[in-house]
Amino acid sequence: MQPVIKVEPRALERLLEIRRQEPDADELGLVLAISGVSGTRYSYEMALMLLDPKPEGVHLEDHGGLTFIIPETDIENLRGAEVKMSRDLLNPGLVLENPNTPSPQIAAPGPLPELDGPIADRVVQVVTSVINPAIASHGGVAEVVAVEEGTVYVRLGGGCQGCGMATVTLSQGIESTLTQMVPEVKKVVDVTDHAHGTNPYYEQAKK
Repeated sequence: MQPVIKVEPRALERLLEIRRQEPDADELGLVLAISGVSGTRYSYEMALMLLDPKPEGVHLEDHGGLTFIIPETDIENLRGAEVKMSRDLLNPGLVLENPNTPSPQIAAPGPLPELDGPIADRVVQVVTSVINPAIASHGGVAEVVAVEEGTVYVRLGGGCQGCGMATVTLSQGIESTLTQMVPEVKKVVDVTDHAHGTNPYYEQAKK
């Protein structure tokens, strides 16, 4: 089988650096899975996971010594995607560029909440009613710190604080959802102090 995804060399270097921080680094692969839909884009989960025993129902592919673990059900929706480093100097980190998009039926499984009030109020409504329930599955929570001239500043907590994949969550999930539901939002900036995160999502994924 041809490789499902591509990995930019700088992104691979960063991922290997994240893995080296784990005591059992050589035994870990990286799960890349579609976790849901945010607006008209997929949202993703990335986490380190033990390769032995081999998880069932997955496709394994090696990129520069790092094994990616991709659920078989996600292969076609991830085909051609590339893991890259963000070019945004204000929000550096890992991003996933995926040429595939959800079908309209998947993208809109139910009615979106009605929003009202100033931009800041609507941003908080989206974070509370849409984003936090979505990232709560791995213990994450997002808090709106400020909204200034179309830029939303958020602080991630719980499983998202200290997570090396937090930028993927931010760019592919939170930002895409907010820009779709609150048109005045142009950018989302992460102000989390990730250096002090406990990173429980990694531990959960390895059990």
